[in-house]
Amino acid sequence: MSGLLLHICCAPCGGGCVARLKEEEDTVPVLYYSNSNLCSREEFDRRLDSVRILARARDLRLEVDPYDHDGWLRAVAGLENEPERGARCDRCFAWSLARTAEKAQALDMDFSTTLTVSPLKQSPRIFAAGRRFARFREIDFKKKDGYRRSCAIASELGFYRQNFCGCEFSRRDVPAGHREKKEEI
Repeated sequence: MSGLLLHICCAPCGGGCVARLKEEEDTVPVLYYSNSNLCSREEFDRRLDSVRILARARDLRLEVDPYDHDGWLRAVAGLENEPERGARCDRCFAWSLARTAEKAQALDMDFSTTLTVSPLKQSPRIFAAGRRFARFREIDFKKKDGYRRSCAIASELGFYRQNFCGCEFSRRDVPAGHREKKEEI
């Protein structure tokens, strides 16, 4: 089996991606949790706890990028009022993938991201951000029923399932009736 550094935004997204890589591509990923976009250290740690469960359950190595929300805020400065899925998201993708590319280079690995599994994220936009970096592999994890599979694995392993992307700006854009709902990725 070959290796791949897999940027993981959260365990609910990652479960199906890991399964697909192992089963269909004969690849054992190294998980790279890089989420400085998250609105608080508490949210970062809460999602990391579930990523650790996934890593243990699937016997995977996990690398954790240090939390740097101030750096992320500087990277998206001027785009705070953009709506969710607007230009701020493109800059956020670029931020996370740049950090992943740096880690992949240090490990001499190709890399990809779990961000493409979400039906709320447009894979072509993520791929555009990833193409800026050497050794980025474009994998659309939504395909082959990836989102449904990720949801099933999240349920099976009892992952914390958040209802917003993670930054304070995406939380602002969550419809009022969904703020307390924890069933969505």
